[in-house]
Amino acid sequence: MQLTKHWAAVLEDYVIDLAWAADGRCVMAASADGPISVFEVAGGTVVHVLPGDEEGTNTIAAHPTQALLASGGQDGTVRFWDPLAGQAIASVPLGAGWVDHLAWSPDGRTLAAAAGRTLVFFNADGTRRHTFDPAPKTISAIAWQPAGGCLAAAYFGGVVLWDADDVVVQHEFAYANGIHALAWSADSRWLVSGNQDPSVHLWLPEKQDEFHMSGYESKVKHLSFDRTGRWLATSGGREGCVWDCEGTGPEGREPAMLPHDAPICAVAYQNQHGIVATAAQDGSVRLWSPERPKALRADIKLPHPATQFAWAPDDRYLAIGNEQGVVYVLTVAA
Repeated sequence: MQLTKHWAAVLEDYVIDLAWAADGRCVMAASADGPISVFEVAGGTVVHVLPGDEEGTNTIAAHPTQALLASGGQDGTVRFWDPLAGQAIASVPLGAGWVDHLAWSPDGRTLAAAAGRTLVFFNADGTRRHTFDPAPKTISAIAWQPAGGCLAAAYFGGVVLWDADDVVVQHEFAYANGIHALAWSADSRWLVSGNQDPSVHLWLPEKQDEFHMSGYESKVKHLSFDRTGRWLATSGGREGCVWDCEGTGPEGREPAMLPHDAPICAVAYQNQHGIVATAAQDGSVRLWSPERPKALRADIKLPHPATQFAWAPDDRYLAIGNEQGVVYVLTVAA
């Protein structure tokens, strides 16, 4: 395989988040100082620059089917945008500190937003649907179940599964440490956390079973399942780990190792295929087929490490943002 530069662009501050439009024609890049640039993918032309949050944008989330973008930032406000028209649709203050987490439900009906201990569900038109009671601690990660039945919300001490329709607790799982990341398997079977201790913890919500893998070099901040839900890729040191979650799960199994020469800072499986991308603090970006005897498929070196990583919906491109404010869109070719 080959990774080649399709185009590159420079923002005014480091790239704090990336999101692809549902049809893959545009990629949105949020600068930490606020503005959100909307790039036309074919040639890298800037279609619009949305003002974002004047105090600083923290996160963006593209709707799964519509030309609709949500953003959250340091002024505690959730904003809804039409990125193709370059227009604001709605602006809703949460009044609860920085908005750090946004996630659309798989059907696009609901946006979950977390700011501090506050969790809110919004409708797609920007109206507030439900405000939950404050979490026990600051919410550190959120993730929608792919089947759409619930949202997982993590904080120091555990994870709560909130029913998507009735907004009541489905399950509550205790975990006596900090949680940095959450991920569901594509079949909704597994819920996984990447942790501060450092470790990876897995739950089977239907059976209320749980499993644990420790021994990582550093905090596990990046998780990604493949499209089948069998393979789980994690960061946590100079080697990415890919765990086999088939059958009884990964506990007690040896993972496939994806080595780098520096700590890994991003991990992402493709949306429709079986390649996993990893990036490290030395600027290296690698593509892997972990199930093959020769797993490494492509390897390039960029001038600076990635801050964000996102595959295009059809996997033709890989978007990368870095601390210098550079957005790269790389072409992936066999």
